[in-house]
Order: sequence, then structure tokens, then C-alpha cells
Amino acid sequence: MRRRRSPALDLLGLVVAAVVGFPVYWMVLTAFRPANEILSLPPHFWPGRPTLANFSRALHTETFWANVRSSVLIGVGTVLVSLVVGTLAAFALARFRFLGRRAFVVVILVVQTVPLTALIIPVYLLLNDVGMTDSIAGVILTYLVFTLPFTVWMLRGFIAGVPVELEEAAMVDGCSRLGAFRRVVLPLLAPGIVATSVFALVQAWNEYVLVYVLLSTPTKQTVSIWLVSFQTGFGTDYGGLMAGATLTALPVVVFFLVVQRRIASGLAAGAVKG
Repeated sequence: MRRRRSPALDLLGLVVAAVVGFPVYWMVLTAFRPANEILSLPPHFWPGRPTLANFSRALHTETFWANVRSSVLIGVGTVLVSLVVGTLAAFALARFRFLGRRAFVVVILVVQTVPLTALIIPVYLLLNDVGMTDSIAGVILTYLVFTLPFTVWMLRGFIAGVPVELEEAAMVDGCSRLGAFRRVVLPLLAPGIVATSVFALVQAWNEYVLVYVLLSTPTKQTVSIWLVSFQTGFGTDYGGLMAGATLTALPVVVFFLVVQRRIASGLAAGAVKG
């Protein structure tokens, strides 16, 4: 029997969506406003004279493109390495029985509960000992500490939902264990891989504290650090800041829109079995 939709629940959903979406709307709105309208009272909820001057100023800052390059390298590197290592680790946890398996799963869960601020100093000292401070590779390795546990946990549940008989049939037909994984399991992991890659990309793209501590060269820093350049001793350039924040959010939004159909199925399928 089909359940009737409640108007009250629909209204509540619209209110929640409005509350959540309003800061984003105000950010984009401010990005298109001329300077004399940004701090006007009472505030206007639509730009009287939209302008692209704020975006032009943001795009022509000295380190913008270098910071974009660093963000792309860190984001893509984090996603690729976490997916490769996480997929293999998740496959081992889902398919093999070995000593310490349960303890390893518990460690994965515990790592996700450790606050980031508690690890900043130990991570910096460790990277400094091996000469990897102010290094993009060092930042990627550090981000793996926070993205790998979720990747392994997510993909482990997804792989557990794939019938092991499919791999056995492939091996009977002549595939090795690795060949069966590559030809049978990996194609079925697409939704889970997409869901975990979105999480890893968002974490790497938006993270601020670790990049601020680990990267000192201005051209190596990411766009999240670049946004601070709009706040100077003379005040805050709100138009440029909001234009920069809009430009910073665009890559993640575009990636999310491209893969959104697979995200929900990946999250649901990964939660079927553990």
C-alpha cells in the first residue's frame, strides 16, 4: 500500500534545505555584488548591479594558479593512493581470515575518532625527521591517515556484498585470484569507489590546518590557504573572498554532480554487509 506524503514533512524539508542552502546562496550573491552593496543596510537579497570584478580580482592574484595546481595534485594524489591501497586492504579484510583481523578492524574505527588537532605536532615532527615538510608528497601521505580508514571500511562492506561464488567461477575458468578480483569484483565496486573518492576529495580539497602547518612556500599552498590572502591589515575584501570561495567550491561541486547517481547506491550497498 502506498504511503501518503505528509505536507508537514515536505514543509520541514523545505525549511531545512533553505537553512542549509542560504549560506551558499549568500556566498555566491556576495561574489557578484559591487563593493558598495556588500555591506549595505538593510541587506539586499539580490544584486542590484551584478559584476564580475570580484572574480577578475581573485583570478589575477599572484599565487592563485599555483595554489590551484597544488590543490589538484594533493586532491587527486590522495584520492588515487587511498583508493588503490584501500581497495586492496578492504579485499583482504572481506575475503581472507587471518590472525588479528578483528583487531585491525577495531583499529580502523578507532583511528577515525582521533581529532586532527591531536596529531598535528607528531605528524610535523615525523615528516621533519624524514625531510618531507613543505612537500606535497608529505601532505598526501598525511591525508592518507584520515582518508584510508573510511575507504577501507566503506569498501570492505561493499566487497562483502559481492557473492564469493562469482570469483570462484572466474578462477575455475582459469583466472588467478588477482585476475578474478580485477575482472569480476572491481567492476562491481564502481558505486563504492565513487562514494569513497568523493569523501577523500572533499577532505583533501577543503583541509586547512595541516596544509597551513606543513607547507610554508606560498606557491605550494592550497586554495584553502589562498583565501586568507583576502584578509589584510587594511580589512577584509569580502567581494574577492566570496568570489574566491565560490571558485574554490566549484571543482568539488562539479565532480559531485557528475557522479551523484552512483553515490547513493554506493553508500547503501556498502552498508549491506560488514
